[in-house]
Amino acid sequence: MNWMLRKSMLSVTGLVLAGGAVAGPAVAAQAAPPSTERFPVTAPRADQGDHGQGDQGNGSRDDHNQDNQGKGDQRRENRDKGDQNKSDRDKGDRGRRERSVGIEYQAQPNYYYCGPAATRIALSAAGKYLSQDDLAAKLGTDEGGTDSAVDVTRVLNELTGGGRYRTTEIRESAASPEQIERLRADVVDALDAGDPVVANVNGSAVDTDGRLHAFPGHYVTVVGYRDGGDVVRIADPADAMGEYWMTTGALANWIAERGYSS
Repeated sequence: MNWMLRKSMLSVTGLVLAGGAVAGPAVAAQAAPPSTERFPVTAPRADQGDHGQGDQGNGSRDDHNQDNQGKGDQRRENRDKGDQNKSDRDKGDRGRRERSVGIEYQAQPNYYYCGPAATRIALSAAGKYLSQDDLAAKLGTDEGGTDSAVDVTRVLNELTGGGRYRTTEIRESAASPEQIERLRADVVDALDAGDPVVANVNGSAVDTDGRLHAFPGHYVTVVGYRDGGDVVRIADPADAMGEYWMTTGALANWIAERGYSS
C-alpha cells in the first residue's frame, strides 16, 4: 500500500487547458458555485431520502441504512460473479448502453481540495451535501493533498453505508487490457447502481475533444458512460468547463500507479 500513500498534491500550474491557457492560483481560488445545468439531477434513488443531514427521525435513518446495506450487498454480489458474467451481460448491446447519474457539481476552492471536491460530487448523487471543509477533515486532506483512493473509499462507505465502495489499484505505470476492462466493468456496475466513481489520477490524459488535462496528482469523479462504458463522462473540480468525456482506456492509464473508488 505504500505506493499509494504518496501525497497526491494537485499542482494548479500543471492544469493545461485548450488553446494553451494555464490556470494559475488566482483562477483556481475562485470556486464555482454548485451547478446542476451541466449535470442534470435525476429523480432521487429510493435510498436518498431528504437532502438535509439531520432532519430525519431515527426510524428514517435506520431504513436508509438498511436500504444502503442491501445495495452494498447487491454491488458485492454482482462483483463476485466475475468478469465473464459482466462480459456476457454486455454482449450484444454494449455499443448502445449509456448512463449518467445526476450530481451537484462543485469546483475546488484551492489547489489541494481536489479530493474533497471530487468526493463531494460523488456523494451528492446519494443526497449527501457535506461541505468540502467537512470532507477534507474526514479525508485527512492538508496542503499536500489527499493521500490516496483508500481514504476516499473509506469516507464514501462511512457516509453512504453498506460497504458500497472498494478501492481498485493499478500499480503499473500503464494499464493492461485486463485492467482497462476491469475499470469499464466497475464504472458500469457502479453507475448502474447510481454511485459515481472517484479516481485518483496522475500525469496527463487527452479527452475526446482533444483537450489535454495534466496534473502531478488529482482526483476526478466519473458520473456517466456511453458506448457500454468504453467512454466515460468526467466531472473535474479543477476544469474550467466542469466536465468532459474520455475513453476508458485513457482514464485507466491516467489512474496508473494510483487507484479508484467504485
